[in-house]
Amino acid sequence: MSTDKTEITASTGGREIIITRVFDAPREKVWRAYTDPELVIKWMGPRRLTGKIDAWELKPGGRWGFTHTDADGNEYVFHGFNHEVKTSERLTRTFEFHGWPGHVSLETALFEDQNGKTKITATSVFLTPEDRDGMIKSGMETGVKEGNERLDELLKTL
Repeated sequence: MSTDKTEITASTGGREIIITRVFDAPREKVWRAYTDPELVIKWMGPRRLTGKIDAWELKPGGRWGFTHTDADGNEYVFHGFNHEVKTSERLTRTFEFHGWPGHVSLETALFEDQNGKTKITATSVFLTPEDRDGMIKSGMETGVKEGNERLDELLKTL
């Protein structure tokens, strides 16, 4: 596991969540793991869930979606649309959880080269501070941190 840590920032009363993490891998490899559906499903989300890709069109206007399932068979479905796909640099998309319909965020992930490592800065902007706070209360921090740990592990095998 990397010694680099995931940082999650959400200012009081704001509408944004900013997540940063440095991975010990070149930017092109991190981009591939972040955008290839066969790789994404191997690291996205907490370890206790299994996942499947429902849609994956990596282009502006393209749909994406995945479903996580827990040991009891409960499903957690997520989907959205890509707005900007700039290879190895930027991915902007909407994000919506089916369990909380209508609460859509706009996510932008920036991929920056740092001397052979890659820093990802992901900013999610919500419609209201209440929507943002609801996402935080959902337990997203665990999923993000475990997902980044799993991504770090996967990058070592690519």
